[in-house]
Amino acid sequence: MAEVSCLGILAADIFINPLATLPAPGEEAQLDRYGLSVGGCAANTAVDLWRLGRSASVLGKVGNDYFGDFVLQDLNRLGIDTSFVRRSQACPTSCTFILNVQGEDRRHIHCFGANADFSIEDFDAKALDGARAIYVGGYLSMPAFRPEHLVELFRKAKLRRLITALNVVIPGGAPSPFEDIQQVLLYTDLFLPNEDEARLLTGLSDPLAQSEVLAHFNPAGTVVITQGSRGALARRGSEILHADAFQVDSIDESGRGEAFDAGFLAGTLEGWPLEDTLRFASAVGASSTRALGCHDGVFMFDEARAFVAQNQLPMEKVA
Repeated sequence: MAEVSCLGILAADIFINPLATLPAPGEEAQLDRYGLSVGGCAANTAVDLWRLGRSASVLGKVGNDYFGDFVLQDLNRLGIDTSFVRRSQACPTSCTFILNVQGEDRRHIHCFGANADFSIEDFDAKALDGARAIYVGGYLSMPAFRPEHLVELFRKAKLRRLITALNVVIPGGAPSPFEDIQQVLLYTDLFLPNEDEARLLTGLSDPLAQSEVLAHFNPAGTVVITQGSRGALARRGSEILHADAFQVDSIDESGRGEAFDAGFLAGTLEGWPLEDTLRFASAVGASSTRALGCHDGVFMFDEARAFVAQNQLPMEKVA
């Protein structure tokens, strides 16, 4: 039985090794390598948890196609339980092309695919048997998985005394989905948006102000707002901390957020104080950028502990 059930976005990711520039129309760019791996918020977090010594399962949907076969096989290869993944007969497996250009942020070309077909009817409550936590990755990007469904799922998880963790993905151009998040936050132990998502939810640009609004609807939980290379802000009750980011030789920022989430979940499961959990999660998140793709650079548990012990991380108490 898996310790953490990870529900949400599943995809096949195709990574382009960093280019000096994008080719002009009609030109061809030459690569020395590329990457193909399982991806998506739920899958990435499950794999990273496994690297941190935690057993994990995934719940989601893939198409009845080659990429669907690949996603399941790659997850199984990486030690993840896929017995609760369903197949869509209407949609292809989700796929993301990640274009890396030196000195620039990543470009993504994404097909929602079978993630758009995933609904509460695809959820098997047996996935929670023996679990200590449930992580939902990519909420708000699964249109058939409605807010009332997540409220009911988290409510049942809390009755089982599971830790509930939530990550959101807000499609570009969508109106603020704050109403779809408010009721869910009442049952959420860990809410883990990045600052862009928190801005779309709250209408505010300052992470501290964002956290205040979100904590109002989540008074008993922890709100963590990640800021990429500028660190992260964590708020639990009256305790508010801001940590800088660890400096590593970064190759690809893909998957940094999910690696951070996995690290924060691992620290929470260990029962560590907020400061130690934030420091550990920051190390795991930074480690993911050291290699092409979302997983190969992520620390194992002992590697992360050793890195934290050997490297200083500036952190301040905001309140």
